[in-house]
Amino acid sequence: MGLLDIFRTKKHAPRRRGFDGAAGSRLFNDFLASSRSADGELRYSLKTLRERARELSRNNDYARRYIQLLLTNVIGPDGIGFQNRARDDSFALDQTANNAIESRWRDWGRQGVCTVDGRMTWLDAQRLFMETMARDGEVLVRLVRGWKDNEYGFAIQFVEADLLNEENNAERADGSAIRMGVETDRYGKPVAYHMATKHPGDDPQGFTPSGSERVDARDMLHIFKIERAGQSRGIPPLAVAMTDLQMLGKYLEAELVASRISASKMGFYTSAAEYAGDDVEDTHNPVTEIAPGSFEKLEPGLTFTSFDPQHPTSQFEMFVKQTLRAISSGLGVSYISLANDLEGVNYSSIRQGALDERDHYRTMQRFTIDHFCAPIYRAWLEMALFSDTLNLPAAKLEKFHRPIWRPRGWQWVDPLKETNALVVQMQNGISTYQDALGHYGRDVEEQFEQLERERELAAAKGIDLAFQPFGGSRKEEVEDVRPEE
Repeated sequence: MGLLDIFRTKKHAPRRRGFDGAAGSRLFNDFLASSRSADGELRYSLKTLRERARELSRNNDYARRYIQLLLTNVIGPDGIGFQNRARDDSFALDQTANNAIESRWRDWGRQGVCTVDGRMTWLDAQRLFMETMARDGEVLVRLVRGWKDNEYGFAIQFVEADLLNEENNAERADGSAIRMGVETDRYGKPVAYHMATKHPGDDPQGFTPSGSERVDARDMLHIFKIERAGQSRGIPPLAVAMTDLQMLGKYLEAELVASRISASKMGFYTSAAEYAGDDVEDTHNPVTEIAPGSFEKLEPGLTFTSFDPQHPTSQFEMFVKQTLRAISSGLGVSYISLANDLEGVNYSSIRQGALDERDHYRTMQRFTIDHFCAPIYRAWLEMALFSDTLNLPAAKLEKFHRPIWRPRGWQWVDPLKETNALVVQMQNGISTYQDALGHYGRDVEEQFEQLERERELAAAKGIDLAFQPFGGSRKEEVEDVRPEE
């Protein structure tokens, strides 16, 4: 090999990437990706995403259905129930304290007491929380301590995310920062929220001069699902299916209009003139409207050509179903629930779908309890104790802070089969009475107390119950056993 061969430019084979997903080809030219941080992704998109999610929730059937599914299955008709389980020094339940706390908590949850505007009950507040989470992706709740309009000295205030200005950003030398209105320390922990004093969309002219206030993080719950480290704001859940929902809505609208036109049986009238420029005096009065069931006579020289588009198309139903399956997968709910379509389902398929879907709802229930119910209850209990409303020693806050939350349960798909299966599990020690009652969102102690009250009431009224749960009481069994004479 000569010297020139050494320095001659050589062609090397192109380096192959280790992952096909990172390969560059014409098929991936439109596969655009970003390496920006979570806040970098949200900073310029959040406002638009929130506005579009709200528009869909107002005018898109399936977006509204998704929100309603969360309201029904996460909150339910009665909301997330509450029981306190404080114990005394002997580790027995302190029923006096628990009854007082539960009674006062129910009283605080009345309309006109728990929220600063006086419009909502505690159940209304739970429903508003869930609807806002499903639509906006984040909820702001201000904890108003020292509230003068109730005896507990505490109320909550819902604040729309629009007041937390995503354009308020600043970096500081000590590592702290303001990111989309959220002030954090050097470790990213929220320390304050910079809130507008007036909603930016209140003014009908589109511009509202508004001041700003700094709210300490202790007085504000900023609740959202954290999907990436360093994320400061919440992402609307509808964002993943937003394009499909909008396009499907427009497609359904267009197909509906086309079907209406198709049903009208339109047509065109053509003249017998040989040329478009023929000077023919038009003395005809052609038929332009046809009533259903009528027959009209055409004027001489006119012929009728029908216009009969076929809508909806034969693939209409399958296309809509496939699109809704993609949307439901992105939103975490079943196609059957989102589309309200029970056609072709059987016991096995609907049961499996229900089980998978309910796991999603239970996750949302746990999220609601941990991030909404529990912090509000803790703040309420503190203020109720320190204001002497409960007549319990405030120094024993941790003793009395023993909440048990009871979210709603669900009816079984086949009650008889699944009840029998649960009975077998209980007989073998796999499940307990609380496990069984938990399917309905009930508490075992409340259930047993209610059964006892019903038995006592029946005995007082001289009524023989048609059946006795658990085979009747032990007392009744002893009385029925008589010695042989």
